[in-house]
Amino acid sequence: MAIISRPDVPFIPETITVHLGDPDQPAENVTVSFPNYIKNVASSELYPTWPEAALRANIYAQISFALNRIYTEWYRSRGYDFDITSSTRFDQSFVEGRDFFDNISRIVDEIFDSYIVRQGSREPLFAAYCDGAEVVCDGLSQWGTVELAQQGKLPYEILQNYYGEDIDLVRDVPVNANFESYPLYPLRLGTFGREVAIIQHELNRIAENYPAIPKIQNVDGIFSADTEAAVRAFQRIFNLTEDGVVGNATWYRIKYIYNAVKGLGELFSEGLAPEELESPFEAFWQEGDFGVWVRLIQYYVRALSCYYNLTPRIEITGRFGPETTAAVKQLEAIYGIPQDGIVDVQTWGRFYQDYRQNVNRIPVDCFNISPLYPGYLLYRGMGDNNVRLIQTYLKRIAETDPDIPDLTITGIFDEPTVAAVRAYDQKYLEEGTGIVGPITWNSIVSTYTNLTQ
Repeated sequence: MAIISRPDVPFIPETITVHLGDPDQPAENVTVSFPNYIKNVASSELYPTWPEAALRANIYAQISFALNRIYTEWYRSRGYDFDITSSTRFDQSFVEGRDFFDNISRIVDEIFDSYIVRQGSREPLFAAYCDGAEVVCDGLSQWGTVELAQQGKLPYEILQNYYGEDIDLVRDVPVNANFESYPLYPLRLGTFGREVAIIQHELNRIAENYPAIPKIQNVDGIFSADTEAAVRAFQRIFNLTEDGVVGNATWYRIKYIYNAVKGLGELFSEGLAPEELESPFEAFWQEGDFGVWVRLIQYYVRALSCYYNLTPRIEITGRFGPETTAAVKQLEAIYGIPQDGIVDVQTWGRFYQDYRQNVNRIPVDCFNISPLYPGYLLYRGMGDNNVRLIQTYLKRIAETDPDIPDLTITGIFDEPTVAAVRAYDQKYLEEGTGIVGPITWNSIVSTYTNLTQ
Protein backbone atom coordinates (compact mmCIF):
# COMPACT_ATOMS: atom_id res chain seq x y z
CA MET A 1 0.00 0.00 0.00
CA ALA A 2 1.42 3.38 -1.03
CA ILE A 3 0.92 6.09 1.58
CA ILE A 4 2.32 9.58 1.12
CA SER A 5 2.90 12.13 3.88
CA ARG A 6 4.39 15.38 2.66
CA PRO A 7 3.99 19.14 3.24
CA ASP A 8 3.85 20.21 -0.43
CA VAL A 9 0.48 18.67 -1.30
CA PRO A 10 -2.82 20.61 -1.40
CA PHE A 11 -4.00 21.33 2.14
CA ILE A 12 -7.26 20.33 3.78
CA PRO A 13 -9.55 23.38 3.98
CA GLU A 14 -10.97 24.42 7.34
CA THR A 15 -14.37 25.04 5.75
CA ILE A 16 -16.34 24.34 2.59
CA THR A 17 -19.23 26.39 1.18
CA VAL A 18 -22.18 24.29 -0.06
CA HIS A 19 -24.92 25.53 -2.39
CA LEU A 20 -28.17 23.87 -1.30
CA GLY A 21 -29.42 23.01 -4.78
CA ASP A 22 -28.39 22.72 -8.42
CA PRO A 23 -25.68 25.19 -9.50
CA ASP A 24 -28.03 27.60 -11.29
CA GLN A 25 -30.92 27.14 -8.88
CA PRO A 26 -31.56 30.02 -6.45
CA ALA A 27 -30.69 28.54 -3.07
CA GLU A 28 -28.90 29.29 0.17
CA ASN A 29 -25.15 28.85 0.59
CA VAL A 30 -23.98 27.37 3.88
CA THR A 31 -20.39 27.22 5.11
CA VAL A 32 -19.47 24.32 7.39
CA SER A 33 -16.26 22.78 8.66
CA PHE A 34 -14.77 20.30 6.20
CA PRO A 35 -14.92 17.31 8.60
CA ASN A 36 -18.59 18.02 9.36
CA TYR A 37 -19.33 18.28 5.65
CA ILE A 38 -17.86 14.81 5.06
CA LYS A 39 -19.75 13.42 8.10
CA ASN A 40 -22.95 14.83 6.64
CA VAL A 41 -22.32 13.39 3.17
CA ALA A 42 -21.30 9.98 4.52
CA SER A 43 -24.28 9.83 6.89
CA SER A 44 -26.59 10.78 4.00
CA GLU A 45 -25.23 8.29 1.46
CA LEU A 46 -23.93 5.30 3.45
CA TYR A 47 -25.45 2.76 5.82
CA PRO A 48 -23.75 2.66 9.24
CA THR A 49 -24.22 -1.14 9.30
CA TRP A 50 -21.87 -1.64 6.36
CA PRO A 51 -18.46 -3.25 7.05
CA GLU A 52 -15.91 -0.71 8.24
CA ALA A 53 -13.62 -1.35 5.26
CA ALA A 54 -16.47 -0.42 2.92
CA LEU A 55 -17.27 2.70 4.94
CA ARG A 56 -13.65 3.83 4.91
CA ALA A 57 -13.26 3.26 1.15
CA ASN A 58 -16.41 5.28 0.46
CA ILE A 59 -15.36 8.10 2.78
CA TYR A 60 -11.93 8.33 1.10
CA ALA A 61 -13.78 8.72 -2.22
CA GLN A 62 -16.11 11.38 -0.80
CA ILE A 63 -13.20 13.35 0.64
CA SER A 64 -11.28 13.23 -2.64
CA PHE A 65 -14.35 14.20 -4.65
CA ALA A 66 -14.95 17.29 -2.50
CA LEU A 67 -11.27 18.30 -2.44
CA ASN A 68 -11.07 18.03 -6.22
CA ARG A 69 -13.97 20.47 -6.52
CA ILE A 70 -12.22 22.89 -4.14
CA TYR A 71 -8.70 22.47 -5.49
CA THR A 72 -9.66 22.93 -9.16
CA GLU A 73 -12.04 25.75 -8.15
CA TRP A 74 -14.58 23.95 -10.32
CA TYR A 75 -17.45 26.27 -9.47
CA ARG A 76 -15.57 29.43 -8.57
CA SER A 77 -13.82 29.39 -11.96
CA ARG A 78 -17.32 29.51 -13.46
CA GLY A 79 -18.28 32.59 -11.50
CA TYR A 80 -20.16 30.91 -8.62
CA ASP A 81 -19.59 31.89 -4.98
CA PHE A 82 -19.52 28.36 -3.56
CA ASP A 83 -17.29 25.27 -3.62
CA ILE A 84 -19.79 22.46 -4.19
CA THR A 85 -23.52 21.79 -4.41
CA SER A 86 -25.80 19.50 -2.42
CA SER A 87 -27.30 18.09 -5.61
CA THR A 88 -26.49 14.45 -6.40
CA ARG A 89 -27.01 15.30 -10.08
CA PHE A 90 -23.73 17.20 -9.90
CA ASP A 91 -22.00 16.42 -6.62
CA GLN A 92 -22.69 14.65 -3.31
CA SER A 93 -25.71 14.51 -1.05
CA PHE A 94 -25.67 17.07 1.76
CA VAL A 95 -28.66 17.52 4.08
CA GLU A 96 -28.42 20.65 6.17
CA GLY A 97 -28.93 20.06 9.89
CA ARG A 98 -28.92 16.27 9.78
CA ASP A 99 -27.45 14.09 12.56
CA PHE A 100 -24.32 12.00 12.04
CA PHE A 101 -23.93 8.29 12.73
CA ASP A 102 -21.45 7.70 15.56
CA ASN A 103 -19.26 5.16 13.76
CA ILE A 104 -19.15 7.26 10.59
CA SER A 105 -18.27 10.34 12.65
CA ARG A 106 -15.41 8.46 14.29
CA ILE A 107 -14.00 7.27 10.96
CA VAL A 108 -14.17 10.76 9.45
CA ASP A 109 -12.31 12.21 12.45
CA GLU A 110 -9.54 9.68 11.76
CA ILE A 111 -9.18 10.12 7.98
CA PHE A 112 -10.60 13.53 6.93
CA ASP A 113 -7.01 14.71 6.34
CA SER A 114 -6.38 12.03 3.71
CA TYR A 115 -7.31 11.69 0.06
CA ILE A 116 -6.67 9.71 -3.13
CA VAL A 117 -4.25 10.76 -5.88
CA ARG A 118 -3.23 9.24 -9.17
CA GLN A 119 0.47 8.36 -9.02
CA GLY A 120 2.56 11.17 -10.50
CA SER A 121 -0.20 13.76 -9.97
CA ARG A 122 -0.79 16.26 -7.20
CA GLU A 123 -4.48 17.09 -7.33
CA PRO A 124 -7.01 15.05 -5.32
CA LEU A 125 -8.54 12.43 -7.59
CA PHE A 126 -11.99 13.16 -8.96
CA ALA A 127 -13.25 10.01 -7.28
CA ALA A 128 -16.49 9.46 -9.17
CA TYR A 129 -18.91 7.00 -7.60
CA CYS A 130 -22.53 5.87 -7.65
CA ASP A 131 -24.70 3.49 -5.66
CA GLY A 132 -24.07 0.61 -8.06
CA ALA A 133 -27.67 -0.58 -7.79
CA GLU A 134 -30.04 1.98 -9.27
CA VAL A 135 -27.23 3.87 -10.99
CA VAL A 136 -24.10 2.35 -12.55
CA CYS A 137 -21.03 4.44 -13.43
CA ASP A 138 -17.35 4.12 -14.32
CA GLY A 139 -16.20 4.89 -10.78
CA LEU A 140 -16.75 3.29 -7.40
CA SER A 141 -19.89 1.23 -6.71
CA GLN A 142 -21.05 1.89 -3.16
CA TRP A 143 -22.88 -1.41 -2.84
CA GLY A 144 -19.99 -3.12 -4.58
CA THR A 145 -17.66 -1.98 -1.81
CA VAL A 146 -19.81 -3.95 0.66
CA GLU A 147 -19.27 -7.18 -1.27
CA LEU A 148 -15.53 -6.58 -1.51
CA ALA A 149 -15.28 -5.80 2.20
CA GLN A 150 -17.15 -9.01 2.99
CA GLN A 151 -14.51 -10.83 0.94
CA GLY A 152 -11.87 -9.43 3.29
CA LYS A 153 -10.55 -6.64 1.08
CA LEU A 154 -8.90 -3.67 2.82
CA PRO A 155 -10.04 -0.09 2.04
CA TYR A 156 -7.02 0.59 -0.18
CA GLU A 157 -7.59 -2.65 -2.11
CA ILE A 158 -11.24 -1.72 -2.59
CA LEU A 159 -10.24 1.65 -3.99
CA GLN A 160 -7.71 0.02 -6.32
CA ASN A 161 -10.45 -2.27 -7.60
CA TYR A 162 -12.37 0.75 -8.89
CA TYR A 163 -9.77 3.43 -9.57
CA GLY A 164 -6.85 1.30 -10.73
CA GLU A 165 -3.54 0.07 -9.34
CA ASP A 166 -1.84 3.44 -9.89
CA ILE A 167 -3.36 5.31 -6.96
CA ASP A 168 -1.86 6.48 -3.68
CA LEU A 169 -3.34 7.65 -0.42
CA VAL A 170 -2.01 10.98 0.83
CA ARG A 171 -2.26 11.18 4.63
CA ASP A 172 -1.57 13.67 7.43
CA VAL A 173 -2.27 16.63 5.17
CA PRO A 174 -2.13 20.05 6.93
CA VAL A 175 -5.37 21.89 7.60
CA ASN A 176 -5.46 25.51 6.52
CA ALA A 177 -7.91 28.32 5.90
CA ASN A 178 -9.71 28.02 2.59
CA PHE A 179 -9.37 30.99 0.25
CA GLU A 180 -9.75 31.75 -3.42
CA SER A 181 -6.58 31.33 -5.46
CA TYR A 182 -6.60 34.77 -7.08
CA PRO A 183 -3.65 36.60 -5.50
CA LEU A 184 -5.69 39.77 -4.65
CA TYR A 185 -3.66 41.97 -6.99
CA PRO A 186 -3.37 41.90 -10.80
CA LEU A 187 -0.47 40.09 -12.42
CA ARG A 188 1.13 42.28 -15.05
CA LEU A 189 4.43 42.99 -16.76
CA GLY A 190 7.22 42.86 -14.17
CA THR A 191 5.39 40.99 -11.39
CA PHE A 192 6.69 37.61 -10.35
CA GLY A 193 6.17 34.70 -8.01
CA ARG A 194 4.41 31.38 -7.69
CA GLU A 195 1.13 32.67 -9.13
CA VAL A 196 2.89 33.90 -12.26
CA ALA A 197 4.62 30.53 -12.69
CA ILE A 198 1.28 28.73 -12.35
CA ILE A 199 -0.38 30.96 -14.94
CA GLN A 200 2.56 30.43 -17.32
CA HIS A 201 2.25 26.63 -17.02
CA GLU A 202 -1.51 26.80 -17.50
CA LEU A 203 -1.32 29.07 -20.56
CA ASN A 204 1.28 26.82 -22.19
CA ARG A 205 -0.95 23.79 -21.70
CA ILE A 206 -3.98 25.65 -23.02
CA ALA A 207 -1.89 26.66 -26.06
CA GLU A 208 -1.65 22.99 -27.05
CA ASN A 209 -5.40 23.07 -27.71
CA TYR A 210 -5.48 26.71 -28.84
CA PRO A 211 -2.33 27.19 -30.97
CA ALA A 212 -3.13 30.88 -31.58
CA ILE A 213 -1.80 31.44 -28.05
CA PRO A 214 2.01 31.80 -28.31
CA LYS A 215 4.04 29.52 -26.08
CA ILE A 216 5.89 31.14 -23.17
CA GLN A 217 9.53 30.16 -23.63
CA ASN A 218 10.80 30.76 -20.09
CA VAL A 219 8.41 29.50 -17.44
CA ASP A 220 10.35 31.18 -14.68
CA GLY A 221 7.68 32.92 -12.62
CA ILE A 222 8.53 36.35 -14.05
CA PHE A 223 5.76 38.12 -15.97
CA SER A 224 7.76 38.92 -19.08
CA ALA A 225 6.88 40.22 -22.56
CA ASP A 226 6.08 36.73 -23.90
CA THR A 227 3.82 36.08 -20.91
CA GLU A 228 1.96 39.30 -21.68
CA ALA A 229 1.63 38.26 -25.33
CA ALA A 230 0.16 34.89 -24.30
CA VAL A 231 -2.29 36.58 -21.92
CA ARG A 232 -3.41 39.01 -24.63
CA ALA A 233 -3.98 36.16 -27.10
CA PHE A 234 -5.96 34.22 -24.47
CA GLN A 235 -8.08 37.29 -23.72
CA ARG A 236 -8.73 37.86 -27.41
CA ILE A 237 -9.83 34.25 -28.00
CA PHE A 238 -12.14 34.15 -24.99
CA ASN A 239 -13.66 37.64 -25.40
CA LEU A 240 -12.04 39.29 -22.40
CA THR A 241 -10.63 42.80 -22.20
CA GLU A 242 -7.35 42.54 -24.12
CA ASP A 243 -5.03 44.41 -21.74
CA GLY A 244 -2.39 41.74 -21.06
CA VAL A 245 -3.14 41.91 -17.33
CA VAL A 246 -4.30 38.88 -15.33
CA GLY A 247 -7.05 40.33 -13.19
CA ASN A 248 -9.80 38.41 -11.46
CA ALA A 249 -11.83 37.69 -14.62
CA THR A 250 -8.82 36.54 -16.67
CA TRP A 251 -7.41 34.47 -13.78
CA TYR A 252 -10.59 32.43 -13.37
CA ARG A 253 -11.20 32.11 -17.09
CA ILE A 254 -7.70 30.63 -17.43
CA LYS A 255 -8.54 28.23 -14.56
CA TYR A 256 -11.78 27.20 -16.25
CA ILE A 257 -10.20 26.50 -19.64
CA TYR A 258 -7.19 24.79 -18.06
CA ASN A 259 -9.41 22.47 -16.03
CA ALA A 260 -11.31 21.63 -19.22
CA VAL A 261 -8.31 20.80 -21.41
CA LYS A 262 -6.65 18.80 -18.62
CA GLY A 263 -9.84 17.00 -17.64
CA LEU A 264 -9.16 17.68 -13.96
CA GLY A 265 -12.82 17.21 -13.08
CA GLU A 266 -12.92 13.75 -14.65
CA LEU A 267 -12.03 10.32 -13.30
CA PHE A 268 -9.19 9.84 -15.79
CA SER A 269 -7.46 13.17 -16.28
CA GLU A 270 -3.98 14.27 -17.30
CA GLY A 271 -3.33 15.19 -13.69
CA LEU A 272 -1.06 17.90 -12.32
CA ALA A 273 2.66 17.15 -12.31
CA PRO A 274 4.86 18.63 -9.54
CA GLU A 275 6.58 21.06 -11.91
CA GLU A 276 3.22 22.67 -12.70
CA LEU A 277 2.91 23.82 -9.10
CA GLU A 278 6.48 24.88 -8.43
CA SER A 279 7.98 28.35 -8.56
CA PRO A 280 11.65 29.37 -8.74
CA PHE A 281 11.08 31.94 -6.03
CA GLU A 282 11.21 31.65 -2.29
CA ALA A 283 7.88 32.04 -0.56
CA PHE A 284 9.18 34.82 1.68
CA TRP A 285 12.11 37.09 2.50
CA GLN A 286 13.25 37.93 5.99
CA GLU A 287 16.17 39.23 8.00
CA GLY A 288 19.42 37.61 6.85
CA ASP A 289 18.41 37.29 3.17
CA PHE A 290 20.22 39.18 0.43
CA GLY A 291 20.18 39.66 -3.31
CA VAL A 292 18.41 41.48 -6.12
CA TRP A 293 14.95 40.71 -4.78
CA VAL A 294 15.84 42.14 -1.37
CA ARG A 295 16.96 45.30 -3.15
CA LEU A 296 13.58 45.52 -4.83
CA ILE A 297 11.83 45.06 -1.47
CA GLN A 298 14.02 47.75 0.07
CA TYR A 299 13.23 50.10 -2.79
CA TYR A 300 9.47 49.67 -2.24
CA VAL A 301 9.90 50.08 1.52
CA ARG A 302 11.96 53.25 1.19
CA ALA A 303 9.60 54.77 -1.37
CA LEU A 304 6.51 53.96 0.69
CA SER A 305 8.20 55.20 3.87
CA CYS A 306 8.64 58.53 2.08
CA TYR A 307 5.02 58.50 0.95
CA TYR A 308 3.72 57.77 4.47
CA ASN A 309 6.33 60.07 6.07
CA LEU A 310 7.88 57.26 8.12
CA THR A 311 11.38 57.36 9.58
CA PRO A 312 14.09 56.34 9.26
CA ARG A 313 14.44 55.88 5.50
CA ILE A 314 16.39 52.70 4.87
CA GLU A 315 19.31 52.38 2.46
CA ILE A 316 19.03 50.01 -0.51
CA THR A 317 21.89 47.61 0.21
CA GLY A 318 20.52 44.25 -0.94
CA ARG A 319 20.92 42.86 2.59
CA PHE A 320 17.84 42.33 4.72
CA GLY A 321 19.03 43.67 8.07
CA PRO A 322 17.33 44.92 11.26
CA GLU A 323 16.61 48.32 9.70
CA THR A 324 14.67 46.69 6.86
CA THR A 325 12.77 44.49 9.33
CA ALA A 326 11.75 47.56 11.37
CA ALA A 327 10.64 49.46 8.25
CA VAL A 328 8.62 46.49 6.99
CA LYS A 329 6.86 46.27 10.36
CA GLN A 330 5.87 49.94 10.11
CA LEU A 331 4.20 49.34 6.75
CA GLU A 332 2.56 46.14 7.99
CA ALA A 333 1.00 48.20 10.80
CA ILE A 334 -0.42 50.64 8.22
CA TYR A 335 -1.84 47.77 6.17
CA GLY A 336 -3.34 46.11 9.25
CA ILE A 337 -1.52 42.81 8.70
CA PRO A 338 0.63 40.84 11.20
CA GLN A 339 3.72 42.86 12.11
CA ASP A 340 6.34 40.12 11.77
CA GLY A 341 8.80 41.94 9.51
CA ILE A 342 8.65 39.07 7.00
CA VAL A 343 7.82 39.76 3.35
CA ASP A 344 5.81 36.92 1.85
CA VAL A 345 4.33 37.02 -1.65
CA GLN A 346 1.10 38.61 -0.44
CA THR A 347 2.99 41.32 1.47
CA TRP A 348 5.13 41.86 -1.62
CA GLY A 349 1.93 42.29 -3.59
CA ARG A 350 0.72 44.95 -1.18
CA PHE A 351 4.02 46.84 -1.54
CA TYR A 352 3.94 46.56 -5.34
CA GLN A 353 0.32 47.65 -5.65
CA ASP A 354 0.73 50.53 -3.19
CA TYR A 355 3.86 51.74 -4.98
CA ARG A 356 2.27 51.59 -8.45
CA GLN A 357 -0.81 53.50 -7.24
CA ASN A 358 1.17 56.23 -5.47
CA VAL A 359 4.40 56.52 -7.45
CA ASN A 360 3.48 60.03 -8.61
CA ARG A 361 2.90 61.13 -5.00
CA ILE A 362 6.28 60.09 -3.59
CA PRO A 363 8.24 63.17 -2.45
CA VAL A 364 11.01 64.31 -4.78
CA ASP A 365 13.61 64.24 -2.01
CA CYS A 366 13.09 60.48 -1.47
CA PHE A 367 15.55 59.57 -4.26
CA ASN A 368 16.34 62.97 -5.81
CA ILE A 369 15.81 61.69 -9.33
CA SER A 370 13.07 61.84 -11.93
CA PRO A 371 11.50 59.79 -13.41
CA LEU A 372 11.20 57.27 -10.59
CA TYR A 373 11.82 53.57 -11.08
CA PRO A 374 8.72 51.89 -12.63
CA GLY A 375 8.60 49.27 -9.89
CA TYR A 376 9.56 46.12 -11.81
CA LEU A 377 12.72 44.56 -13.23
CA LEU A 378 13.60 45.33 -16.83
CA TYR A 379 15.48 42.52 -18.57
CA ARG A 380 16.03 40.67 -21.85
CA GLY A 381 12.89 40.16 -23.93
CA MET A 382 10.73 42.83 -22.34
CA GLY A 383 9.30 45.67 -24.35
CA ASP A 384 7.54 48.85 -23.16
CA ASN A 385 7.98 52.60 -22.79
CA ASN A 386 10.25 52.18 -19.77
CA VAL A 387 12.63 50.04 -21.83
CA ARG A 388 12.57 52.72 -24.52
CA LEU A 389 13.32 55.38 -21.91
CA ILE A 390 16.30 53.52 -20.42
CA GLN A 391 17.63 52.90 -23.97
CA THR A 392 17.38 56.63 -24.66
CA TYR A 393 19.39 57.42 -21.53
CA LEU A 394 22.01 54.77 -22.26
CA LYS A 395 22.44 55.92 -25.84
CA ARG A 396 23.11 59.46 -24.62
CA ILE A 397 25.59 58.18 -22.01
CA ALA A 398 27.34 56.05 -24.68
CA GLU A 399 27.97 59.20 -26.74
CA THR A 400 30.32 60.50 -24.02
CA ASP A 401 31.58 57.23 -22.53
CA PRO A 402 33.39 54.85 -24.93
CA ASP A 403 33.10 52.01 -22.38
CA ILE A 404 29.32 51.86 -22.93
CA PRO A 405 28.41 50.24 -26.28
CA ASP A 406 26.00 52.05 -28.56
CA LEU A 407 22.49 50.70 -29.07
CA THR A 408 19.37 51.37 -31.12
CA ILE A 409 16.25 52.71 -29.42
CA THR A 410 13.67 50.02 -30.19
CA GLY A 411 11.60 49.72 -27.01
CA ILE A 412 12.63 46.05 -26.84
CA PHE A 413 15.20 44.89 -24.28
CA ASP A 414 17.37 43.18 -26.90
CA GLU A 415 20.95 41.90 -26.81
CA PRO A 416 22.58 45.30 -27.49
CA THR A 417 20.56 46.69 -24.56
CA VAL A 418 21.72 43.86 -22.33
CA ALA A 419 25.32 44.57 -23.34
CA ALA A 420 24.94 48.30 -22.64
CA VAL A 421 23.32 47.72 -19.25
CA ARG A 422 25.96 45.16 -18.28
CA ALA A 423 28.79 47.51 -19.29
CA TYR A 424 27.21 50.36 -17.35
CA ASP A 425 26.78 48.16 -14.28
CA GLN A 426 30.36 46.98 -14.39
CA LYS A 427 31.78 50.49 -14.67
CA TYR A 428 29.52 52.48 -12.38
CA LEU A 429 28.16 49.90 -9.94
CA GLU A 430 30.77 47.09 -10.02
CA GLU A 431 28.10 44.64 -11.06
CA GLY A 432 27.16 43.07 -14.36
CA THR A 433 23.76 41.45 -14.31
CA GLY A 434 22.36 43.07 -17.44
CA ILE A 435 19.10 43.63 -15.56
CA VAL A 436 17.71 47.06 -14.70
CA GLY A 437 16.60 47.01 -11.08
CA PRO A 438 16.09 50.05 -8.83
CA ILE A 439 19.81 50.69 -8.20
CA THR A 440 20.73 50.52 -11.89
CA TRP A 441 17.70 52.61 -12.87
CA ASN A 442 18.49 55.34 -10.34
CA SER A 443 22.15 55.43 -11.37
CA ILE A 444 21.42 55.61 -15.12
CA VAL A 445 18.82 58.36 -14.61
CA SER A 446 21.21 60.31 -12.40
CA THR A 447 24.10 60.01 -14.87
CA TYR A 448 21.86 61.03 -17.79
CA THR A 449 20.49 64.00 -15.84
CA ASN A 450 24.00 65.27 -15.06
CA LEU A 451 24.91 65.06 -18.76
CA THR A 452 21.91 67.08 -19.89
CA GLN A 453 21.94 69.84 -17.29
